[in-house]
Amino acid sequence: MDLRVAAYAVIERRGKILLTHWRRGHLHGWTLPGGGLDAGEDPKDAVVREVLEETGLNARVGRLLGVDSRVMVREEVPEGSDPELHTIRIVYRATVQDGPLQHEIDGSSDEARWVSLKDVGSLKTLSLVQTGLRLAGISRRGGGSGRGGQGRSGGGKGSGAAKSGSAKSGGAPKREAPKREAPRRETPKGDDSQGGATPGGGTPKASAARSSSGRSRSRGASRSGTKPGDA
Repeated sequence: MDLRVAAYAVIERRGKILLTHWRRGHLHGWTLPGGGLDAGEDPKDAVVREVLEETGLNARVGRLLGVDSRVMVREEVPEGSDPELHTIRIVYRATVQDGPLQHEIDGSSDEARWVSLKDVGSLKTLSLVQTGLRLAGISRRGGGSGRGGQGRSGGGKGSGAAKSGSAKSGGAPKREAPKREAPRRETPKGDDSQGGATPGGGTPKASAARSSSGRSRSRGASRSGTKPGDA
């Protein structure tokens, strides 16, 4: 089994990612700029060299995003060779200086392009592209965090509603009011905490002021008797 160690860069700015088109025989696809290390070469130096060769841009290597290791079966190998390849891919964040893109000549890639993140899914890409975006925490659709945020927000609303409902049921003095005001029948009319306060809410005080009049007491009793649903 052959072993290949390579280094690549995730270069993203203004909602676009820098990709290169890889081609070998009838096999092809879009991938991250980068390539195999030369003997004794530092991975960061390999990234700078490969980005320049494949895109014509000068790169500045940032933090290490991760290392991807996998064994794959190659479709086209010389007769008698082992088709299995163990590839170790070192992925960095990087930036580039502004400038025109230049396609590589006589290399493994034939085109360089800034691709909008929302359009990545419409291209034929190698697995390395998705690996790089995942390691960099970049959503190719641009909406994945939004949906996640909605989920959290939705949960927040649900818990908030539960708290609100609990506060209403725990703090409502509907059952306690008659105990504090008993035996007055007019009390529910004047109890604002029940949400049942009406212009007749002042009736208890008026009835007390007119308690010396038998006719007033009779009227007060009549009112309380006509609206039993207020209690």
